[in-house]
Amino acid sequence: MHYVQINRLPGNEDVKLPVKMSELAAGFDLHAAVAEPVVLNPGERKLIPTGFAIAMPAELEAQIRPRSGLAFKHGITCLNSPGTIDADYRGEVKVLLVNLGQEPFAIERHERIAQMVFKTVPAVEFIEVEELSDTVRGAGGFGHTGK
Repeated sequence: MHYVQINRLPGNEDVKLPVKMSELAAGFDLHAAVAEPVVLNPGERKLIPTGFAIAMPAELEAQIRPRSGLAFKHGITCLNSPGTIDADYRGEVKVLLVNLGQEPFAIERHERIAQMVFKTVPAVEFIEVEELSDTVRGAGGFGHTGK
């Protein structure tokens, strides 16, 4: 079990803290803490506040991901997805939303706008070498296997 501290920011006492919508959900839904409705026009992006900040152990990161319902029904998704919140960040969690749909979309206070998933970050140390081992793929990159 990992313990994550959460701090509700002033003026957001009415906004729900992150919540799992089902027992086995991987992500915690995040709610908009906008003072008034924010309209996202097609092609427009805006940073939406959630009204809280967190402090988590060094071995965790929080990933901000789109909600599938908003993406499917309205074309609303997260840019830089998944967005990473590092363990040493203490500012308000905000969600970078974009409207890829055809119609303007209004984000209301309390609306579920994204989800937050916690992942373990492995300890990694680079070892500089003169040469890397060969593989069948080699340096094949984008599109190297066909369509």
